[in-house]
Amino acid sequence: MIIWLNGGFGAGKTTLAAELRRRLPDSVVFDPEDLGITLWKWLPPNDDFQDLASWRELVVATAVSLRKHHASTLVVPMSLVRDDYRTEILGGLADAGEEVLHVFLAADFPVLWARIVARSPVPDNPETGHSAAEWARGRVEAAVAAAEHQPSGTLVLRSDRLSTSELADEVLAAAGLRQVG
Repeated sequence: MIIWLNGGFGAGKTTLAAELRRRLPDSVVFDPEDLGITLWKWLPPNDDFQDLASWRELVVATAVSLRKHHASTLVVPMSLVRDDYRTEILGGLADAGEEVLHVFLAADFPVLWARIVARSPVPDNPETGHSAAEWARGRVEAAVAAAEHQPSGTLVLRSDRLSTSELADEVLAAAGLRQVG
């Protein structure tokens, strides 16, 4: 199974992925952002690596390969706020025969904003001149709005109302997985 953790920046995807990894020691966490950063080493940086068709194709291929060869459960913390990109990637995984639990971590605007502001500073991208924090803050409204139009079957959880432990309990129950220990 692939557990895709979706939601805005600051929604708690990375924290929840770490908790799921702790509870499912045989799982693998795959962060597609690493593929985007790698592509930017080879290609001229753009405003958002998700706009690169090669990134979307590589995410599907990498997730399928990691799940097939290295983990019965793959956990993927990655925002997919654009409907067309989400459909392309999750559809590609389904077309490859993967079982996907799509989880959307929803939170109110002030919570996401405060979490982003509280983060440790991330270095600016010297190639594009963008501040990582400014870039993330500029996408908060879209993430909040995205919670309202997730596809059927999406497990929508309020990360501003549930603890990380409670979120993990909900995800494991929905996935039909039992934690070790």
